[in-house]
Amino acid sequence: MKWLTFVLGVALAGGTSLAQPQSSSTDRWILTGTRLYVAPNLPPVDDAWVLVKGGKIEAMGSTPVRPPKGVRSNSACSGGVITAGFQNSHVHFMGPRFEHADTQPRAQLEHSLVLMLTGWGYTTVVDTGSDVANTVALRQRIERGELQGPAILTAGIPLFPVNGIPIYLRDAPPELLRLLAQPATAEDAVAVVGNNFARGANGTKLFIATPQGERVIKRISAEIAAAAADETHRRGGLVMAHPTDLQGVKDAVAAGVDIIVHTTIDPPGSIWTDELIGTLRARNVSLIPTLKLWTYELNKAQVPTKFEELAVQDAQSQLKAFSDAGGQVLFGTDVGYMPLFDPSDEYVLMTQAGLTSMQILASLTTAPAARWNAEARRGRVQPGLDADLVVLNGDPGVNVRKFADVKCTIRGGREVYRQTKS
Repeated sequence: MKWLTFVLGVALAGGTSLAQPQSSSTDRWILTGTRLYVAPNLPPVDDAWVLVKGGKIEAMGSTPVRPPKGVRSNSACSGGVITAGFQNSHVHFMGPRFEHADTQPRAQLEHSLVLMLTGWGYTTVVDTGSDVANTVALRQRIERGELQGPAILTAGIPLFPVNGIPIYLRDAPPELLRLLAQPATAEDAVAVVGNNFARGANGTKLFIATPQGERVIKRISAEIAAAAADETHRRGGLVMAHPTDLQGVKDAVAAGVDIIVHTTIDPPGSIWTDELIGTLRARNVSLIPTLKLWTYELNKAQVPTKFEELAVQDAQSQLKAFSDAGGQVLFGTDVGYMPLFDPSDEYVLMTQAGLTSMQILASLTTAPAARWNAEARRGRVQPGLDADLVVLNGDPGVNVRKFADVKCTIRGGREVYRQTKS
């Protein structure tokens, strides 16, 4: 029998650690697959198996294996392509689907989590803006084992410019609009960040620039943005920025943000220069492309197809240039704001931008684990790491749409989603 063993010498260095529901310490089971992607930068293993004990990966190997005594076979999830669990780095828990997360019936909430997240392989998600109390209540129910769902990191209540709620949020329910922070001073911004963290946030989201209509853009002042970023870093969190336009990207970098959560399509023909990309790289800023969002927004605005295609090409060019320069790409779809759950189009758009299937796998696994200082727990299929796994019905190395064809999602050794036969 050929064993694949790996020594993990990386200690968890900072960041926020979440509790995780674990399987019984005596529960030992084996998963087999036609192919195993241990990590994006390692060759795949065919005819593979993964041994799980107590919610952790105990061992993996190749060639057929007969389960040792006392080890059960997970036949329902076996037979596919195995990877580490995916992270969607841009989601939102908003709207009726997730309201009253502290009291909403379990079956209802789990159904929503499957439709939006676990059914697509996400074992970890980053909420980039929501009612922090409600999202933390949802997270707590999952961590207590009351619900099956992903690990949740949240930015809580976002910060906006003074009198700068974007035009596309103005029709939101009044109770939501009242929550949206618009700090007028650096001290106000520090207080908002502190309140978010006190209620369970893991980071901060800055709407650094917001469209007001008629080509008017409101911007958070440099002093306020820097104060919010500094306080977030002091508390051990990451800072995310919604840039809106090219100037917003520059302002976000100047403020010290860690993650740009969108590419930009305003103004038309936006090019991220080599100088800007070099600055992003030098300051270790990550990018979440959200390419699918642009087709959604431009379709909603009834923009002619040819202009929509040009806008998406601008965003794809930004992603390509950033990736080619060695920038860290994080997968994210803005689902929750955008009511389109299937991420297949995002995978295709990233491929059309020039990313390989293994670069996309990295954006789902190793890159977000590194960004959140969680490499010692997740992101690869290696002994000692959490048994966060995805089983796919086909090989994404051959067809990137297979990233969205999920057979089973396993978090901490427990199934949180299993595909049912239609």
